Amino acid sequence: MNDVVHSEAEQVIDELMQLHPKGYDMTLGRMRRLLDVLGNPQLRLPPMIHVAGTNGKGSVSAFSRALLEAAGLAVHVHTSPHLVNWHERYRIGRKGEPGRLVEDAVLAQALRRVAKANDGQAITVFEILTAASFLLFSEIPADVVIIEVGMGGRLDCTNVVDTPAVSVIMPISFDHQAYLGDKVELIAAEKAGIMKPGCPVVIGHQEFDAAEETLVATAERLGCPVSVYGQDYWAHEEFGRLVYQDEFGLADLPLPRLPGRHQFANAAAAIRAVKAAGFVVTEAMMEKAMGSVEWPGRLQKLTTGLLVQAGPSGAEIWVDGGHNPGAGEVIAEAMAAFEEQQPRPLYLVTGMLNTKDPVGYFRAFADIAENVFTVPIRGSDAGLDPVVLANAAYDAGLVAEPQSSVEEALREIAARQLPDMAPPRILIGGSLYLAGNVLADNGTPPT
Repeated sequence: MNDVVHSEAEQVIDELMQLHPKGYDMTLGRMRRLLDVLGNPQLRLPPMIHVAGTNGKGSVSAFSRALLEAAGLAVHVHTSPHLVNWHERYRIGRKGEPGRLVEDAVLAQALRRVAKANDGQAITVFEILTAASFLLFSEIPADVVIIEVGMGGRLDCTNVVDTPAVSVIMPISFDHQAYLGDKVELIAAEKAGIMKPGCPVVIGHQEFDAAEETLVATAERLGCPVSVYGQDYWAHEEFGRLVYQDEFGLADLPLPRLPGRHQFANAAAAIRAVKAAGFVVTEAMMEKAMGSVEWPGRLQKLTTGLLVQAGPSGAEIWVDGGHNPGAGEVIAEAMAAFEEQQPRPLYLVTGMLNTKDPVGYFRAFADIAENVFTVPIRGSDAGLDPVVLANAAYDAGLVAEPQSSVEEALREIAARQLPDMAPPRILIGGSLYLAGNVLADNGTPPT
C-alpha cells in the first residue's frame, strides 16, 4: 500500500476525532440507531466469524483468513487497532487471491456516508469506524467476513449480529479491568457475550480454569455447539511439524509461519472455527495457510530498515504489540525458546500505556532479559513516562533505564557491544502503538 498518512480517509477521521469523544462507551444503543439509519447492513453480511479474547484475536483472525483464502474464497476482515494507518482495519476480500487493504477513496466515502447518517448525534469514533466496516462488507461481495471484537464482547459495538457462523473466544487474561471487571470470571462473562443462542462456539486455549468454566457454562446455557481446546481439538509440535487433531481426524502440517509455541493453539482454534462455521477444511488448505499466514507487529522479525541499521551489527530484532501480563508470558516463552535454539543476550525496548499493568508484563522477563530500555510512545495521550516505566521494570526485578526513542535505545545497545560478545536479541514491545511507531520509523509498514 502506498503512503496514506495524509490520505483522504485520514482527513475524514481527523475531522471525526474533533467532533466526537475519544475512548469507549460500552452501550449498543447508539450503534443500533446508526445501523438502522444505514439500512442495517449488519444483516446483509456473508457468514461471519466473530472473534473475542484478551490475547490471540488477531492471530486467529489471520489464520482463519489464510485458511479460507487457501480455498480461493473472498474474505473481508475487520481488526483493531491499526499499527501505522487506519486502512489496516479493513481488508477487502477478492476471489482467488489474498485480500488487500481497503482503497483510500472507498474508505473515505464509506466514512462520510456513516457520518452523514449519524447526523451529528452523540457517538464515538470507534462506533463510526465499525459501522463503516459493516457498510463496506455488506456492499462488496465476499464469501465470509471475520470481525474482531474491539474490547470485551457483550457491549462491544461489533456485537450486533444475531446469528454468527461461529463465535470464537481466545485466551482470557487481565486487561481493561476498569470496563470488564477485576476477576477473570467477570472478564470471561463479558467476552462470552458474543455467543448467540444455538450458534457454534469455539473456545481457544485458556490459562485460567475459571475462565474456561465460565465460557463453557455460557455456551451450554445458550444451547451452542461448543468446541474446547484440549478436549475437542488440540495441536502440538512433533518432529518439527504441527500435528492438529479433532473428532474428524489428524493432520500433519508444517509449523506455522508465525513464530512462537502459542501460535500452535491459535492455528488450531482457527482450523476448528472455520470448520464450525460450516466450511470444508482440507489438509491442502491447512498446509498452505501455515506458510502464508501474516500478522504484522506480532513477533515480527525485522531484517532490514532504518531502525535495523541503527542497532548492533548482526542483532536479531523482534517487534511485538503484546501489552498485558498474559501476552508477556507467551512472548517471554517464545524468547526462551529462541534462546534454547541460539543463545544470545536479550534486551527489551519497551513502551506502554498507563492503562496497562507494566509490572505484570515485565515479571515474565525477569529471568531472561539482560536489560530494559524504556521509551515514549507517539500517537497516544496515555503513554507512560519512560522514567515511570523504568521504575516498574525495577519493581519486576529487571535493570532498566529510560531512553528518548527506540532509535536511541538501539544505538545505546550497539555502543555496549564488545568484539567478543554474541550479537544480541532485541525485543521491542509493550504496546501496539509502539509496534506501529517502529514499523513506520523502520520504513516497513503493513500492507
